[in-house]
Amino acid sequence: MKPDAPQLLHPANPALVNPALRADPLADGAVARMLGDSASDPARLFPRIAVINAELARWDTNGNLAGWRALPGTDPDIAAALEDYVQRGMQLPDWADKDCIARAEKLFMDMSMLSCTLLFCTSLPECYILPDLSAVLQAAGQLELHTDYRVRSTAAMIFPVMMRGGMTDAAGGGVAQALKVRLIHATIRHLILRGAPDSLPAGAPVAAIAPAGPGMHHTLYAHGWDGKRDGLPCNQEELAYTLLTFHYAFLRGLRRLGLGLPREDEEAYLHAWNVLGHLIGVERELMAWTMEEADARFQAMQARGRAAWSARLAADPGEEDPRPPLAAALMQAMASELPLRVLKPFPILLTRYLCGKQASRDLGLTKRVSLISRALFALGLGAVRLIDAVVRIFVPGFSISRLLTRVAGYRLTTRFLMDQTRPLKLPAALLGQVDQVMQDWRQDPKAPAFMKRIEAHLSRSAPASQSAPAAPQPGNRQA
Repeated sequence: MKPDAPQLLHPANPALVNPALRADPLADGAVARMLGDSASDPARLFPRIAVINAELARWDTNGNLAGWRALPGTDPDIAAALEDYVQRGMQLPDWADKDCIARAEKLFMDMSMLSCTLLFCTSLPECYILPDLSAVLQAAGQLELHTDYRVRSTAAMIFPVMMRGGMTDAAGGGVAQALKVRLIHATIRHLILRGAPDSLPAGAPVAAIAPAGPGMHHTLYAHGWDGKRDGLPCNQEELAYTLLTFHYAFLRGLRRLGLGLPREDEEAYLHAWNVLGHLIGVERELMAWTMEEADARFQAMQARGRAAWSARLAADPGEEDPRPPLAAALMQAMASELPLRVLKPFPILLTRYLCGKQASRDLGLTKRVSLISRALFALGLGAVRLIDAVVRIFVPGFSISRLLTRVAGYRLTTRFLMDQTRPLKLPAALLGQVDQVMQDWRQDPKAPAFMKRIEAHLSRSAPASQSAPAAPQPGNRQA
């Protein structure tokens, strides 16, 4: 499944080039062409971004990207840059294996609601371990102040990518969504640096200023940035690390729940997400193709992030750690969906279990939890693992662990994703597909009939789904 060794992107001496100082030439070039010299003039900059967002909203299915053209009357610089970007960015890499992608899609569908629990308790928390990555999210207020915005934005990419044919069929929307995300990253870099990454001297600081408005764009533009300390915003190291949180950390979470997949399935899942990584601009030399390789890269990146944070504290002992507020907001959002007070610490306890002690300390999740909640969690986890191991010998498909994490995932999904008053920011052509997938997820195809009845009973206490296909709302923020 692993492709042949890639052509090195930095032949002069790639081993010495810090990925934190590398970004994405294709997307950065497109944004620079569209915004021109307006970075020095917010009065011109933000209206141009609004025009770009309106065009991005028209990217719905993969098939519509072929020959895509901007609307008549669009600024010629914006139109030409977007059209060139789409045609150059939409192609799958020549090493993409469609059989592996299809296998990964089936795995994602089979895991269904369980995927949402792991998203909340593994993938998203692990994203915040790198301090400079957390600093960008905190600056935008995406999780600390607007938890569901970050969650729903993530789901708006994951679902189109991992649904059947998401990256391989003309009717799918994974490629279109990936190209949007890639351009969003480049726009964030442009806003924070107030110009294209290659237009600034390496490591040049960007001074913080007072925001000219209340929106996320204004906040990012005014935030300031220490390039010598943090490299580039949304750099290659951060992109590669984020990719690992969505395939490696997810698969590791399944293992820790006693639901690990066969090696061939794990590597197919890694492969599919690496194809997505290519589409969002991750360099192939930074990708991992086996769980062992992924684990080594993941640990090394987290170690560098921790060392960087220690160095920052040594230089400025009073600097606020951006990671605990983000994690706390996410935990609080999950706790609010649990019905009993004794259960409300369970998101923290599950995240601790899935992410490990060191990550929990980084995220500030080590504060004392009531003895009763800890005992219930520990005893429940141990009993579930034991019962599952024994009963599964006689009843294939039996899994209390899978049942409980599906029920938890159902509650989180209905709260954050299946609400027709706040539809996912997806084109109308994809909203119906996502809605059907979520409806199909209501029953576990692997579970025995009696467990399906138990799950249905437990899920009835959760808020009912109100999802329905809906037209995109005007002014949806894309970048």
